[in-house]
Amino acid sequence: TVITNLLSSLPYWGEDIVAWVWGGFSVDNATLNRFYSFHFFFPFVLAVLVFAHLIFLHSYGSNNPAGLMSSYDKVHFYPYFLIKDFLGLFLFFFFFFWVVFFNPLVLVDSENFIPANSLVTPLHIQPEWYYLFSYAILRSVPNKLGGVIALFLSILNFGTLVFIESKFNSLRFYPIFSLVFSVFGVILFPLMWVGASQVEYPFYGLGQLGTVFFFFFFFSIIITLAFGIIY
Repeated sequence: TVITNLLSSLPYWGEDIVAWVWGGFSVDNATLNRFYSFHFFFPFVLAVLVFAHLIFLHSYGSNNPAGLMSSYDKVHFYPYFLIKDFLGLFLFFFFFFWVVFFNPLVLVDSENFIPANSLVTPLHIQPEWYYLFSYAILRSVPNKLGGVIALFLSILNFGTLVFIESKFNSLRFYPIFSLVFSVFGVILFPLMWVGASQVEYPFYGLGQLGTVFFFFFFFSIIITLAFGIIY
């Protein structure tokens, strides 16, 4: 209900879009079937993208911090990289099965054990930890539509990194830009903390300050691209 109601902030057609997504006048079986189908189908789409990434990686190779061509000094994928990747895969599945079979509740929020009641709004609603920074940005904007726009921009802005073209593929050669990126990386953790806290003093003000620093990083990227500072 909370996620789909974000669409109601759209002018004119917001309420109609929410009802269309719900498949009725409230969240019901039709809504749950649609979201379950989406969560079942989307991992297959991600798997296709992963294989496409591997195909392009093996076709064109990877870059390096110096921006040099890597085709002059290639090494065979087998056996070193194959063994290295399988080692990483083994370690991942070791911890994965440890959580699944021995500690299945280690990553579960205690709020999830409270029986659902459609007549009572939970005291605090928060997404998973990896979206807490976006949730903090959403709550930091007083206007509902502006908050939704800032929420989606906080995720879509990472796509701007793809369009950066420079002589060197590392920020170590751009000290000022490296400093801005460091501030951006540090500010993510306070935003996640604010997103998991109540909407009250001083978290609200800290969230607004963190939002400014968060978007300043992407604003500096746009400025550098527009004026060709990084080329």
